[in-house]
Amino acid sequence: MPVMDYHARFPAISDLKSRARRRIPKFVWEYLDSATGTEATLRRNRTALDRVLFTPSILHGELPVDLSTTLCGQDYALPVGISPVGMSGLIWPDAERKLARAATKARIPYSISTVATRIPEDVSPLLDGNGWFQMYPPRDEGIRTDMLKRARDAGFSTLILTVDVPVPSRRERQVRSGLTTPPKLTPRLLAQIALCPTWAMGTAQLGMPRMRLIDDYAGKVTGLSSTQHAGYMLRTSPDWDYVRWLRDAWDGAFFVKGVLNPDDAPALAEAGVDAIWMSNHAGRQFDAAPAPIEVLPAMRAATDLPLIFDSGVEGGLDVLRAIALGADFVMLGRAWHYALGALDTDGPAHLVEILQKDMASNLGQLGAVRPTDLRGKARVDGPATFGLPTSTG
Repeated sequence: MPVMDYHARFPAISDLKSRARRRIPKFVWEYLDSATGTEATLRRNRTALDRVLFTPSILHGELPVDLSTTLCGQDYALPVGISPVGMSGLIWPDAERKLARAATKARIPYSISTVATRIPEDVSPLLDGNGWFQMYPPRDEGIRTDMLKRARDAGFSTLILTVDVPVPSRRERQVRSGLTTPPKLTPRLLAQIALCPTWAMGTAQLGMPRMRLIDDYAGKVTGLSSTQHAGYMLRTSPDWDYVRWLRDAWDGAFFVKGVLNPDDAPALAEAGVDAIWMSNHAGRQFDAAPAPIEVLPAMRAATDLPLIFDSGVEGGLDVLRAIALGADFVMLGRAWHYALGALDTDGPAHLVEILQKDMASNLGQLGAVRPTDLRGKARVDGPATFGLPTSTG
């Protein structure tokens, strides 16, 4: 399909999502797109973002839009990046490397998960100093130390500690799909794969996806029952001492992901964290969490640290909403995989263009040059929450 046709056929992330759903096997789709419980938090994220409104501003003439930004001393072309997604290569063949290449070309950060299907050394040659390494906290200090060394030696500049997975979530929709960890090809799953030939051929060429970084340490883990896979070595619940240990062990930027309580911000700053990543894991961990956008103004008031935002972002307008309420940077996870599923290697670049065009169009409606020009100009439609004004129109 010629690139020139993409904006005509897929002008929004929802269009990429629709096509990707037809090209990804159902059990994989349920892994990507599901949340936990009744998925109320997933819906809450969308509802809360839709409540954030702006008043259009007129007669500004032609304005030169500037979407570039700086985060923790690193310059980026856009205030958006690629979130870590576990088993990314299961969702689309070779997703980690395809997204790394796209991130470098777009000059945005790419985050690789501890439970990716590629190891850091596979991805780092495709990055240009904009790689972030996300760590699920191993309980074994030796493994932890070696992981950090490998990430550092591979050239990753930033460490992310995910703290909102103290225990595994249930993700009932994913369970119903028949997906297990590690994946096992049952007749039911094979029938779904047969309906998605592009995914099937790509996966066949690369082999069944697995957590390769975790596999490297499987022989060093003791105390697991025969029914547990090596990923369970990650299931420790980090505490404040763990955060301080990582801060001392890592000499680059250090972000903590999965923070929703503004009361935690001062202690995170005292522990030496460089940025707070606000997230409810897109509704995948806890089904009674607030939407990060609701908590964002209070978090901004509680700290001078940079704030990274995710959960529920479906377009450039949502990026602007988050920045208007105090975020410094916005990350997307599912959307990049919708793009891959819809258009393979062309997808991420098209998604970048969707976000660029959407942000530029909405900034023009608001008479703003930069996303940060919108600070203090948003209001909430409905009852005031977290110190935001109530909409009167």
